[in-house]
Amino acid sequence: MAGPVVHVLRGAPDETELAALVAVLSAIRAARPPEPEVPAPRPRRRVSFQAATSWRTSR
Repeated sequence: MAGPVVHVLRGAPDETELAALVAVLSAIRAARPPEPEVPAPRPRRRVSFQAATSWRTSR
């Protein structure tokens, strides 16, 4: 773990109060619906270069 998950700014909670806080936060997180997966973007198909006057030479 990189660091503390909960940081108390004021007061001096005991272990029971911290455990209750963590339980409530975990329950709130579990109650949220999962975030939808974002599909990966499809690669673009490369189009070969055509000059602006290509419509004239196509015949």
